[in-house]
Amino acid sequence: MGGTRAVAPLALGSFAVGTDAYAMAGLLPAMGADLDVSVSLAGQSVTAFTLCYALAAPLFSAVLARWGTRTLIVAALVVFAVANAGSALAGSYAALLGTRALAGAGAGLFTPAAATAAVALVPPERRGRALGLVLGGMSAGTVLGVPLGLLVAAGSGWRSALWLITGLGLVALLGVTTALPEVRGVAAPTLRARFGALARPRVAVVVAVTFTQTVASLGLYTYLEPVLHRVADVGSAVPYLWVWGIGGVCGSLLAGTLVDRTGRPSLLAVTLLGTLGGALALLPWTGTPPGLVLLPLLLWGAVGWAFVVPQQHRLLAQDGSGGSAGAAAVGLNSSATYLGGAVGSALGGLALAHGLDARWLPLPAAGVALAGVLLHLTVARTVARRDTGPGPHPPDDDVTHGGGAADATAAQPLERNTP
Repeated sequence: MGGTRAVAPLALGSFAVGTDAYAMAGLLPAMGADLDVSVSLAGQSVTAFTLCYALAAPLFSAVLARWGTRTLIVAALVVFAVANAGSALAGSYAALLGTRALAGAGAGLFTPAAATAAVALVPPERRGRALGLVLGGMSAGTVLGVPLGLLVAAGSGWRSALWLITGLGLVALLGVTTALPEVRGVAAPTLRARFGALARPRVAVVVAVTFTQTVASLGLYTYLEPVLHRVADVGSAVPYLWVWGIGGVCGSLLAGTLVDRTGRPSLLAVTLLGTLGGALALLPWTGTPPGLVLLPLLLWGAVGWAFVVPQQHRLLAQDGSGGSAGAAAVGLNSSATYLGGAVGSALGGLALAHGLDARWLPLPAAGVALAGVLLHLTVARTVARRDTGPGPHPPDDDVTHGGGAADATAAQPLERNTP
């Protein structure tokens, strides 16, 4: 039970990060007007956050690897809170971009370290649930934070929403410093370890599939408001954001239980990704009757956020070297998540700028998701054969997660690291 309680402040930190990640998308018109820039230019603040999350954070994590997981988590939350306060005080567009980039780096430092610590703090049979709690905190930040930020901004201006996010970061920091024990034996991976993890075919496939999923899901989410206005002629998008996020919270929490009970995270991941593609493909056709659009939104949120849990679990379960390789793989996967969101947002903006009706934007997003399914199906077995050598080759889940010898070996280092 102690380990489970220690996971709670990590989930709270993920809630703060999730609130910050895409709350800015709804504030772009007000930000642009205040800073005297166009909405499209103000949107680059989202890109600055996501790109620094994906690219700069691994470099900083490598430099700070000797600090240890708990210290790294505390430092990440300090950077996150200070940067958001700077964004709230920004008097120029350049200052806003700089502080959003710094906030993204803090978020990128926090998320993989929190996921690795959560797994190390609980027994092997509860790792899926622990990951679900941490990642569920991020989706909860989206469902509660984004609409709440929009409501706060409507009454007090966009800077008030950023002060709200700053406060959330400080509360998470307090929780981590007072309740999180030292995670022995699990340190932030070095830069060499990160690139070494990417050189492993199994890890590369998981990370590549994660990238396609977030290009489709998070990339499209950036433009959900104009999509909804064209599909269903909605008034306020806030209720629809709530539905999407409620699905995300439920999906994140249920996915951990499914991983623990089935032991088939690879099969679960590809099923969720295929379901995501189907939900996005249906979205443009749900304008009538009124309210029908809520169904694909709920499904999109649920499977989109649930997908992260089995992917993280697959990467951590492959680690048989004491924790560092799994942490490096999780860091790469976390970077791929936000890099995919940044690429998806950029591609969606280009498509709209070149005349694509926002109603049809979900269709190319669905195509990217289904491409990820094909990538998984065509490469997974080839990778399994390459890694296991000659002889019988069981399915990917049986090799890494089916309860066999490989899974037991992978579980031992993290079990020894549990306080």
